[in-house]
Amino acid sequence: MDKLKTYLENIIHFNEGELSTFFSLFSEIVFLKDDYFAKEGEFSTNLGFITEGVMRAFFRDDCGKEYNKTFFTPPNFVGAYSSLTTKRKNLINIQCLTDCTLLVADFKKLTLLYKDYPKFESLARILAEYKFAIKEKREIELVTLNATRRYEIFKIEHPNLENLISQYHIASYLGITPTQLSRIRAKN
Repeated sequence: MDKLKTYLENIIHFNEGELSTFFSLFSEIVFLKDDYFAKEGEFSTNLGFITEGVMRAFFRDDCGKEYNKTFFTPPNFVGAYSSLTTKRKNLINIQCLTDCTLLVADFKKLTLLYKDYPKFESLARILAEYKFAIKEKREIELVTLNATRRYEIFKIEHPNLENLISQYHIASYLGITPTQLSRIRAKN
């Protein structure tokens, strides 16, 4: 819980009672490489906090081609947010690219804290705003920057990730083919 405590303290100051209540909802779970935290077509009920490992959020088109939407590395909250908030089936998959350790809580129980602990509702708002800003930045980069510049940004924002995951996952995230990524890397 130390990593989660440090993460939270960088956002909002919580007293020990608030933290104790929050932490009581989480259990540590180990996922193996290729395990899924969320699957397309299913309902999500859990929110996780990744403390070790690498995960990806991705979707598949009608032909089965996969598109990596984002990567999750520690410390970070992870969840199929649209399913959690709308109570509809997942549109995305969240899969472990390495063995991962997560702190996992029932999302509904977390939201029940909002009434008695307004700081947790503030935390949720701040995290949602942050995730939105990251999503918007990524969408703009995908349509305005060339693949070489997107790769450079990827390396800055995700240092050492190239050493942990397959190149085709990075290529998919960048919106290019693995061959294109190899050419870009050869030029750098």
